[in-house]
Amino acid sequence: MSPVIEQPATARLITDAPHPKPVSVTLRYDGADPLAIRIVFPPEVSLDDDEVVWAFARDLLESGLRLPSGEGDVQIWPCGRAQVVLEFHSPDGVAVVQLDTAPLRRFLNSSYTMVPVGQERHDIEVETELSKLLHRT
Repeated sequence: MSPVIEQPATARLITDAPHPKPVSVTLRYDGADPLAIRIVFPPEVSLDDDEVVWAFARDLLESGLRLPSGEGDVQIWPCGRAQVVLEFHSPDGVAVVQLDTAPLRRFLNSSYTMVPVGQERHDIEVETELSKLLHRT
């Protein structure tokens, strides 16, 4: 079983209401899927009362902390020096959340300690080659 990092954080759900709604989320990194990070949203912010998990590239989060990044379903950009905005697009609509930068940086640093930059693909290549060997006839 691969190690997993989970870190709680507070996101602010941006809506047309006068004030953002604070939402407790979980940042998750799984060594078995070293290229991705996940943000887990609780059921109370879901349209169908299930937790919502968004997975996207770890390097997208890294770059989004410094400059506008992403195309398509997930876009991330800095909002001043202390916050970052994440925008999620789905067939059901768009969700925009704001998080403090410091906990995201701590989370990323923990993920880099577990799987350093450049080692992600090595793990995947080993698993791919092993799978090929096991499935040869």
